[in-house]
Amino acid sequence: MKAIIAFVSVIIMFVLVIPVNAGGKGDLQKHFSDVANKVKATENPAEKRAILENSFKDMSIALNKVQGSFLVSKEDQAGIDGLKSILKENQDELAGVNGYERVPDSQLNNFSNYVVQNMAQADQMITISLVAAILIIILLVLVL
Repeated sequence: MKAIIAFVSVIIMFVLVIPVNAGGKGDLQKHFSDVANKVKATENPAEKRAILENSFKDMSIALNKVQGSFLVSKEDQAGIDGLKSILKENQDELAGVNGYERVPDSQLNNFSNYVVQNMAQADQMITISLVAAILIIILLVLVL
């Protein structure tokens, strides 16, 4: 079944090779919004932190795979670099590394909201094509 989904998705990507600012990136925001909702629905701070860490890890894996794809233009690779940079900063802040203070357990709900807002702002600053956005979403679905 995953092979069929991947095959159909590749065909769709070839048809939809147009640059857009929102499109698939709205799905990226939705992904982080869903993660924020999971964090808020969880009581245990360790579980909240794990949800966020896993989300960052999965997104990082997807971005790395997409960036290595032959379907991704140089402009998309630059946009993905920007997303990876923002994602890395969020990871560092959550863990309290690379000069960041660790997000306190009591602030994890607020931090999850911050991540959603941060990705929304990235949508306005970073441009990737619909193909790259769709690839990222597909890889996220396959990773999860």
